[in-house]
Amino acid sequence: MELREEKTVAALSTAPGAAGLAVIRVSGPDAGKIVARIFDGGRQKPFWEGPTHRAHHGWIRDGAGQRVDEVLVLWMKGPGTFTGEDTAEINCHGGPYVSRKILELLYEAGAEPARPGEFTQRAFMNGKLDLTQAEAVMDVIASETSLSLRASVSQLGGSLFEKTEALRSRLMDVMTEAEVNIDYPEYDVPELSTARLLAVCSEISQEAEALYATAETGRLLRQGAKTVILGAPNVGKSSLLNRLLGQERAIVTEIPGTTRDTLEETINIGGIPLQVVDTAGIRDTEDRVEKIGVQKARQALEDCDLVLLVLDGTRALTDEEDELFEEARKKPFFILINKCDVGTLTPEMVAERMSKGFPGEISREIICRILPVSAKEGTGIDDLQKKIQELLLKGVVVTDHTPLIMNLRQKQALRKASDALKRTLEAGEAGFEQDLLMIDIQEAYDALGEISGHSVREDMVNEIFSRFCLGK
Repeated sequence: MELREEKTVAALSTAPGAAGLAVIRVSGPDAGKIVARIFDGGRQKPFWEGPTHRAHHGWIRDGAGQRVDEVLVLWMKGPGTFTGEDTAEINCHGGPYVSRKILELLYEAGAEPARPGEFTQRAFMNGKLDLTQAEAVMDVIASETSLSLRASVSQLGGSLFEKTEALRSRLMDVMTEAEVNIDYPEYDVPELSTARLLAVCSEISQEAEALYATAETGRLLRQGAKTVILGAPNVGKSSLLNRLLGQERAIVTEIPGTTRDTLEETINIGGIPLQVVDTAGIRDTEDRVEKIGVQKARQALEDCDLVLLVLDGTRALTDEEDELFEEARKKPFFILINKCDVGTLTPEMVAERMSKGFPGEISREIICRILPVSAKEGTGIDDLQKKIQELLLKGVVVTDHTPLIMNLRQKQALRKASDALKRTLEAGEAGFEQDLLMIDIQEAYDALGEISGHSVREDMVNEIFSRFCLGK
């Protein structure tokens, strides 16, 4: 996507449809002049010649001078704007026709339609945002929980940028010292020993690995954790979904096989969005429809981040449930003994059966994952939600200043940097000269720069912003 910095662009920046208010953003070198061609503010002096960051009341008029809508125009001169360019924002009534009509008049007056993400891309190109902050704009918009919003706002505030830039700065320091020693040995400067160079690279490598470890948390907060409720027919899977949702979403009956298809809902567990899938009870069946549901259940199990294996606490375990546990333990899991208020099945009984053939360590891990609950009465649900949060966050505390890797692009760039630093350490231990070590250090430096956008390719930048919504 070619960036048309010399062009003035316009787009609707609020959601389309009927609403009390709509905002149309116009950005570029002629933003003020173009808006002034369709705006009647009742003044002799054009608003764009006056002070910046002022609101002007008036009317939008068409080519025949007819009034289209009563509006407020917010005028802001660059570089003190989101895009870094002259910007006018037209606040009009939110009807779909009126906002579309104003856009048509702007295009007739000389503006061009903004492409998806073009306003944010201009902000990036003009140095108003780094690439992590630009990506955080869309993450803020897409946030579904308080924790995902906090992580996105942290990125928007520059937490990841500051962390990666600090690592790059330290790499630049050692590269500069090494270059001076290599290229200008006659100057009386302290020599950078290979041992010290490797010590610095080792510290940076450890910090990069610690940052890389946050990628899974960042992904879960951004995309949600796909959670499968698994179990035999009629153990209370749908009742559990309804309890977690706080509403009667799934049909619950005493008839085994009531749920024949997967049912998906998103819920908030301790700030983590969970995409919960209620599956058909897994059993051998000749019913064609139910058989399809069982197949979907097994497919959902393969793609999930968390498994909630539900058992019926009023009856003994079956061989089929042993098999379900074998599948569930391939993923992060909890075993829920449902109907604990009336049942006799205990965590110890389940752990003894499920632990057969496993070493003691695994056995202890299994019993820690077994929770008695009652989907009907709500018993144990709070404890389940707390343990889900602990399991998925893995000790990461999300604050307003926590740097997190939030997407695959950032994760891949950090992996590249970390791998380059590991090669540096291995080569240093093998006795390679400093000038050869600089090759991998430079690669690590460039890879960290890809995260913030310092050394990212133009085609990648275009790809990133093309995914943005129109008007942002």
